[in-house]
Amino acid sequence: MKGLLTALMAGGGGASGGSMTTTFITFGLIIVIFYFLIIRPQKKRDKAAKDMLAAMKKGDKVVSIGGIRGTIVTVKESTVVVKVDDNTRLEFSKSAIAQILDKTAEVAKKETPVATDTVKAPAKKKATPAPKKSEEETVVVEETPEESKDDADKNDDTK
Repeated sequence: MKGLLTALMAGGGGASGGSMTTTFITFGLIIVIFYFLIIRPQKKRDKAAKDMLAAMKKGDKVVSIGGIRGTIVTVKESTVVVKVDDNTRLEFSKSAIAQILDKTAEVAKKETPVATDTVKAPAKKKATPAPKKSEEETVVVEETPEESKDDADKNDDTK
């Protein structure tokens, strides 16, 4: 029994050293994945939002986080006065501005590449019925009845 326990302890000690290395490698891979999938994209969004807020100026059309649209009248240190209607002006915190409408349209145009070499699936041919002939296209052929011998004799007599 003692021999079995000592064998398990000795074997378990050697295996735990190898499993410790794989544990560190696994945690390292998880941290790298989190960095590229979560942390890095969030930093890019934060930087873009900070640049947008710093670039706000009088006359820009903006949308607040709550969805209120208006035109910037005054930019202060930490707030923005937005003209919503003819006589209505609202003061927002700069961080409450979700987007600048004029800037996003320009950025979207620059970022969307024009697809020049896209492969399109062949269009399916639809069964089209034969075109109906209109009155103009219809050809009317008038048949004259053959002249009988009596009619031919009458024509000869008149000549």
